[in-house]
Amino acid sequence: IIGNDGRHYILDLLRTFPPDVNFLTLDDEELSKEAQTLGFPRSHKHKLCCLRQELIDAFVEHRYMMFIKLAAFHLQQIGFKNLFEKKPEKEDASAPNIEEVKTNSDEETGEKNMLNEVPTINDSEDGKINLEADEYKKIVESITNKDKSEIDSTREVIKKSAIAVGSLKETEFDIRFNPDVYSPGVRHPNSQSEKFLKEKQLVKDAAEFLLTNQIPGFIRDCLDHSTSPIDGVTLTEALHGRGISIRYLGKLAEMVAKAPQLQYVHQIIVLELITRSAKHLFSLYIQGVETMFLSNAISHFLNCFLSSCTSLPNPVSSDDLQVKYKKKGKRKGKQNPLRFEDNNEWASLTTKMFWTNLSNELLSYYAWELPYDSIDAIVEKFQFRKLTILHSFCVKTGIQLLLREYNFDHRNKPTFTEDDILNIFPVVKHINPRATDAYNFYTTGQTKIQQGYLKEGYELITEALNLLNNVYGALHPEIAQCLRMLARLNYIMGDHAEAMAFQQKAVLMSERVNGIDHAYTISEYTHLALYCFANSQITTALKLLYRARYLSLLVCGENHPEMAVLDSNIGLILHAVGEYDLSLRFLENALKLNINYYGGKSLKVAVSYHLVARTQSCMGEFRGALQNEKETYAIYKQQLGENHEKTKESSECLRHLTQQAVVLQKKMNEIYKGNSTAILPPIQIQPPSLSSVLDMLNIINGILFVQISQQDIDNFRAEFEKRQLKDSDSSKQSVVITDESNSSNQMTEEECAAR
Repeated sequence: IIGNDGRHYILDLLRTFPPDVNFLTLDDEELSKEAQTLGFPRSHKHKLCCLRQELIDAFVEHRYMMFIKLAAFHLQQIGFKNLFEKKPEKEDASAPNIEEVKTNSDEETGEKNMLNEVPTINDSEDGKINLEADEYKKIVESITNKDKSEIDSTREVIKKSAIAVGSLKETEFDIRFNPDVYSPGVRHPNSQSEKFLKEKQLVKDAAEFLLTNQIPGFIRDCLDHSTSPIDGVTLTEALHGRGISIRYLGKLAEMVAKAPQLQYVHQIIVLELITRSAKHLFSLYIQGVETMFLSNAISHFLNCFLSSCTSLPNPVSSDDLQVKYKKKGKRKGKQNPLRFEDNNEWASLTTKMFWTNLSNELLSYYAWELPYDSIDAIVEKFQFRKLTILHSFCVKTGIQLLLREYNFDHRNKPTFTEDDILNIFPVVKHINPRATDAYNFYTTGQTKIQQGYLKEGYELITEALNLLNNVYGALHPEIAQCLRMLARLNYIMGDHAEAMAFQQKAVLMSERVNGIDHAYTISEYTHLALYCFANSQITTALKLLYRARYLSLLVCGENHPEMAVLDSNIGLILHAVGEYDLSLRFLENALKLNINYYGGKSLKVAVSYHLVARTQSCMGEFRGALQNEKETYAIYKQQLGENHEKTKESSECLRHLTQQAVVLQKKMNEIYKGNSTAILPPIQIQPPSLSSVLDMLNIINGILFVQISQQDIDNFRAEFEKRQLKDSDSSKQSVVITDESNSSNQMTEEECAAR
């Protein structure tokens, strides 16, 4: 409404978005077969489940793409039909009828295919989808602008497309949601009208879109490693970015468990399920505790949750505490004004009761069944670290603990005492406002960078940084993101000192606004280590990588793809400084993780095999080095072909290793035969140069420098001119061919520019 002061007010914020019918048990409504197969609808603890704004945006964009595709398809059919009608009637009278029947059947088949086609809209494919949308729009404009007499047929096309995508209007694309369609307390005057039925169907379609498109799309992103959550915070951000609410976490855990290479994602999801359910129990548990007993109650709750102690001692009762505080009051000559009530329910909680309640909470809220009833069994099954569980739980509940070494595995002594609980802070949810102008500058700069215009992109992102400083002040997560991008741009453009300076600011800012153990801070440490190595600060680079690895162990554990990247970086730098034994341990661990998560034939695995082989050759283990380099050669040959540069380099490395192994074996045989003059030849170790190590570090961290010679540029220019000349010659034949050749010529220019 508009208030007396002229400002706009939202009265019912919870009904601003459409309801999620997957969690509403309705008597007169039935969901699709896909939703029913996944176990929906099911009841929830409350009736206010609604769809997220990100899901609404993705759903509307998806329907708009369908609308444009259908309109373009129908208009193309009209264009083909008009083209056939303009031909001289040399054929028999029956021929046009056959052609018309064929056109109509093709139209029906194409429309069905358009409706069945469900494109996935995510960050990695936005560019491709936008190009497709532009092409379809060009088709629509080129046909509708030709002849005004075709307005009636165009209107019919728009009507067909609008009906097919569920538009509320037949004359245009109109997708709007009625948030009151399934409200039990709202009576609708025209509950059987066509518009109201369309509104109900749109809400059901949006909920089905989440199940059939967004959740499978998230799993696909995890499989191709375009999305790689490290902890519960980054998992939540990734899910919310696709419009997936956390109440779907149990269903997501079931789906992810079917993919062995996503074991680390499944572990993160299960950890998030357990800690969130424990938070629900903690919220109810802490409400019945008086302020004086908070530290006792919290430590007792944590012992029931994480301690391996078989028989927990009873916490201090409220009567004992009353006596203690009364004595303190008498000693001070004052009477304690507080009056305590006998509320000891929190002290009656046992480990068995806790895990029973946790299992029931997981089943009722997330529809996920906990397979075990003790912390030790869960840790063994899912390879969790109790410290990681404690860290996640404390972040969610705001508990501050004493910094000390906690022994979780003691069987006779509880892990936590009341002295370990220092404070408890409120955890407030809020929406982060976005600086629109700065965001537009940043996204435009990213687009320029992707197109290869680094200087223009750098200027735009610098302008975005200035705007963010003016809007947010000195410290903000988005400012840290801008600083990281500027550091990477400086590094790519060759200014390593400036890159390190920007990245240092990004690290300091991320530590303060995100936290010292946040996933983004770990990533900032890794980038800063790379830039420090580029500036010949090798010791600092190693310290930063060790710090990043320690934090990763704390947050996500050993089994994660990011751990393979960290171990590869550490092993490569240790190899550069001559610490071959320690380097080999890190590189072998990285190889094992890469095989688990990327498969045995991945190029990342080939690089890991090569690094291990190179380190083994420096240690004189030529047999193992040969075996690993053979694996590298086999992968390169299969993935890239024999004539590729990487395959040839691996073949040359194999030849060198074989030669060294043969020389060493000959000398060994002479020694075994008793030749006293024979001595072992010195192992020819060629220490890698810092530039070669830096090149390999760039490859590991996803930075590729494409070297283009002048001859390549001349070849591209000649090919471009040849195609342009060919297209200009063919454009003179007819008006229809002119339109088609212009579009192909434009695509050729874009293609050459991309190259």
